[in-house]
Amino acid sequence: MALPTFSMRQLVEAGVHFGHNTRRWNPKMSSYLFGIRNGIHIIDLQQSVPMLHRAMQAVRDVTAGGGRVLFVGTKHQASSIVAESARRCGQYFVNHRWLGGMLTNWKTISNSIKRLRELDEQLLSGALAGLTKKEQLVLQRERDKLERALGGIKEMGGLPDILFIIDTNKEQLAVQEANKLGIPVVAIIDSNSDPAGITYPVPGNDDAIRAIQTYCDLMAGSVLDGISAEITRSGGDVGAAAEAPVEQIPEVVEAAAEEAPAASV
Repeated sequence: MALPTFSMRQLVEAGVHFGHNTRRWNPKMSSYLFGIRNGIHIIDLQQSVPMLHRAMQAVRDVTAGGGRVLFVGTKHQASSIVAESARRCGQYFVNHRWLGGMLTNWKTISNSIKRLRELDEQLLSGALAGLTKKEQLVLQRERDKLERALGGIKEMGGLPDILFIIDTNKEQLAVQEANKLGIPVVAIIDSNSDPAGITYPVPGNDDAIRAIQTYCDLMAGSVLDGISAEITRSGGDVGAAAEAPVEQIPEVVEAAAEEAPAASV
């Protein structure tokens, strides 16, 4: 595999260049802005392209070294995309709500994950059958609440090695905790964001669904490339694995394959 490729045209088509209304902006983002169009700040994609590539390389290097990536995006339009992308590349995610101390108080979070596992086992084994319906409902609700908050990290086994964040304003607590622990942060920063504390900032629209899908696809592809590199370095046989790696096929190649005439037998 190789690090996923992208073009500026793809970013434009995904709406990555659209910032917020000029009344809603952070002056610290001024150096990343190209100009103003119809009262909307336009993000400078000439800077976004190399910065996105650098962020992808950082994620790839972490996973190539056996590290863990935590995808974070709890806003409505990012939630399902973040979860699906993290699952696709075998990583971890927080897509419901960032709990205070999720990184800085990992011991307490680990206890909550342990409780979630216990409830899962009880539900699967039928151990709750002897309880009243009300007691079963209370435990089911507790389990569902823990699953929403911790389901994406219950297999993580420890602190992540790098965070990938959509919308640093909404996930400010995640940024602060990562900074406190010295964990690098890759983040999409919109025109109203504060780039402070972001190790690998990527100027771009953090609201449009197509833009979020583009970022997550590229990061998931970077993770898969890193995992492939780790397996190759350790002497593993990727082709012999039960789960084949997911290749990122360029759209041009897919289109050419569809248009090619069927071979005669």
